[in-house]
Amino acid sequence: MEDTTAGNKLEIVTFGCRMNTYESEVMRREATEAGLGALAGGAVVFNTCAVTAEAVRQAKQAIRKARRENPAARIIVTGCAAQTEPASFGSMAEVDLVLGNEEKLKAHNYRALPDFGVNDTEKLRVNDIMSVRETAGHMVDAIEGRARAVVQVQNGCDHRCTFCIIPYGRGNSRSVPAGAVVDQVKRLVANGYAEVVLSGVDLTSWGADLPGSPRLGRLIRAVLGQVSDLPRLRLSSIDSVEADPELIELIGGEKRLMPHLHLSLQAGDDMILKRMKRRHLRDDSIRFCHDIRAVRPDIVFGADLIAGFPTETETMFGNTLKLVEECGLSHLHVFPFSPREGTPAARMPQLDRGLVKERARRLRAVGDAAYERHLASLVGTRQRVLVERDGIGRTEGFTLAAVTSGQPGQIVDVVVTGWTGDRLWTEARIERQRAAHAA
Repeated sequence: MEDTTAGNKLEIVTFGCRMNTYESEVMRREATEAGLGALAGGAVVFNTCAVTAEAVRQAKQAIRKARRENPAARIIVTGCAAQTEPASFGSMAEVDLVLGNEEKLKAHNYRALPDFGVNDTEKLRVNDIMSVRETAGHMVDAIEGRARAVVQVQNGCDHRCTFCIIPYGRGNSRSVPAGAVVDQVKRLVANGYAEVVLSGVDLTSWGADLPGSPRLGRLIRAVLGQVSDLPRLRLSSIDSVEADPELIELIGGEKRLMPHLHLSLQAGDDMILKRMKRRHLRDDSIRFCHDIRAVRPDIVFGADLIAGFPTETETMFGNTLKLVEECGLSHLHVFPFSPREGTPAARMPQLDRGLVKERARRLRAVGDAAYERHLASLVGTRQRVLVERDGIGRTEGFTLAAVTSGQPGQIVDVVVTGWTGDRLWTEARIERQRAAHAA
């Protein structure tokens, strides 16, 4: 969860993914234009996440706390959880207005203030997200307080994994045309950003709904080719089974495309993958990682993995544990399975919650050990680090690194001297060179 504030009258509270972070900046602009921050008592807007039941619970807890601390403020709830559970949030006495995921991005939906909320029906402004056919290339000149900028190039998802509620919060897949993406990246680079992240709910499905059905590789080639002064381009989570040949070629040959891929793997057992209604098997994941590493040896892989999916046996779970080493994964996002009402997986035989949490703990421990091996392997290497805040940044492989020089937004050349905890320790290469010369 992240709090961002414009002045002292409008607060945006963001939960969840990079998409929500990006959209919160669009919301800030639209709500400010609508005069939301000028209201007596101010306003707090919650941009929620629906990926797990716990995410929904945390959002409701934060809303209640905000009302206690800001009794005169207007409270607006939007995001994926608001889209999938509008009545649940609308029934909260603390909430003045509920906006859908499409409605939150348009100023006129905030302009009815302070007249909204006079009854329960008027509190809800949530349309059918499945009726949305296009995703606009919303322009954001800067993302406040961040060294890298996120550009939304795709929204929604056409797939129906049995555990996932997100398509019902985001709608069907829609792509932003390549020209609009290139224009936005140009503006961000002109505003000083050294790294841009292309983001989407199902990023590798980009282009399927556009004329000619271009693939993601073509978009990346257009961005890199037409924005020659962009130092670093990064991808958010991708589905490896959708990676097109041009994308793989660019990963292998374009050094400005960062050597870090976060994969939507979810499990390492074939039966569980079928019950999840995924479109790949474990051997597909292993083969993809091997093939990419062959063309880009410095590639770093992260992955989303779910522990405790319904019907998962110990042997099935063991296959997911082994996948970490077999794919060479370094950065894990581990989710204990959380049944979401309305999804097929919620109707499957559930595992004991204690067992689910225990398996998540074991999977995280394997992930932690893999990450530590990754950190140790980088000692003595030269790295280029994008400084995110004073003293902290990320390597090209998205590994956390402590730095001794550089301002937020700058890229610094360093030598890795060691590691502790979750980060590398480094010193500037110029300092190392001076020390060697003095000796």
